[in-house]
Amino acid sequence: MEIIKTEISGVLIVEPTVYGDARGYFFESFNEREFREKSGFKVHFVQDNESLSSYGVVRGLHFQRSPHAQSKLVRVIRGEVLDVAVDIRPNSPTFGKHVAVRLSAENHRQFFIPKGFAHGFSVLSQDAVFQYKCDDFYAPETEGAIAWNDPQLAIDWQLPADSVILSEKDKNHPTLSELFDKK
Repeated sequence: MEIIKTEISGVLIVEPTVYGDARGYFFESFNEREFREKSGFKVHFVQDNESLSSYGVVRGLHFQRSPHAQSKLVRVIRGEVLDVAVDIRPNSPTFGKHVAVRLSAENHRQFFIPKGFAHGFSVLSQDAVFQYKCDDFYAPETEGAIAWNDPQLAIDWQLPADSVILSEKDKNHPTLSELFDKK
């Protein structure tokens, strides 16, 4: 496993060691001890989730507030997505900045998103099966979200605007400044 640091502290790209031959491939998708040793993060995942989405779907930008804030380790097992983490820690020097990375079944990359970040992804392939681990349980009373198209964030979702497909819920989230001006 290789850990690649990004421009935002704590947000990591994880590249597993893939062993391939004529039969196919094998890789260890997660090893808590090795992850802790190489990343410096002590996480214990308690919930795994999976979604299937078609081309053009944008999910996010979602997060959970304390006391149920979540760290996530995300990956794609079919297709390709652009995965995005937005720093929403008010006192962080990178508040409002984001990191985006392409995850695919072919590159086997994973993306570690620590607590204090909003998360979303766009589907770039015909469809995508997306899996993620969380270190706290889903708690609807603590969920929050930011508008996927917040002009302050200026995220390039790598999709034509007329191709974007959103849930009804994701169409109506506040911008980052609206969300944090209320506090």
